[in-house]
Amino acid sequence: IYIADYGNDRIVKLNSNENNSQVVASRSEYGNRIIQLFQPTDITIDKKNDSLIICDWGNRRVVRWSSQNDNNVQILISDIDCYGITMDKNGNLYVSDYKKDEVRQWTKGEVNGTIIAGGNGKGNNLNQLNWPTFIFVDQDGSLYVSDNNNHRVMKWIKDAKQGIIVAGGHGQGNNLTQLSNPHGIFVDHLNNVYVADFGNHRIVRWSSGSKEGSIIVGGNGEGKQQNQLNGPIGLSMDCEGHFYVVDHRNNRIRKFLVDLD
Repeated sequence: IYIADYGNDRIVKLNSNENNSQVVASRSEYGNRIIQLFQPTDITIDKKNDSLIICDWGNRRVVRWSSQNDNNVQILISDIDCYGITMDKNGNLYVSDYKKDEVRQWTKGEVNGTIIAGGNGKGNNLNQLNWPTFIFVDQDGSLYVSDNNNHRVMKWIKDAKQGIIVAGGHGQGNNLTQLSNPHGIFVDHLNNVYVADFGNHRIVRWSSGSKEGSIIVGGNGEGKQQNQLNGPIGLSMDCEGHFYVVDHRNNRIRKFLVDLD
């Protein structure tokens, strides 16, 4: 498990089986030198090139960090207000820009990237975003975006001119039809959408085509008890159905077993 340790300006690798961790990127204090990070928000793994690609939020850049050599660091994208980052099965890179309210795709060798979601100003129309945070790309190339300030999750089918609301979209609130500042998202093989519902301190699953979600973790108010979360941000899932939640304000990673069927 790789963790963007925002407050400590580093990337940490956690071995859940052995319950130990190691720093794998940025071993010094925060800064803007090539071997430093400043408040990283997200990370994706580039298996083909054996490297980590990091959204270096505080330095407004995206960097590639070799898994084998700490000193082998490359700036891929500069002057970008990045927040979320992911990569598809073909090696295309996707980055959300929360100030431009857009998501761009970069193919290998591309300099400026291509807008594939948003980019039509800040707003709540289906072709707009408002402070996009985390993103996810499925096997079909569809892009899912946590549209934070619109309190919804949008799905943009490949080459679409506008998105589809797949979670939330009924204003900010704690009803099962609503979200409150959604952050991390994950989509399983059945197209169920899992959302870190930050402001409601819960993880919600929206089945494909559903008009409301179901709470699978939390939803018992903010707190640090076993049945509570406090500002969940990140989500991930392994092939065995283990679900990992970044319980942000509790400074911990929670692990759950979720029935995928």
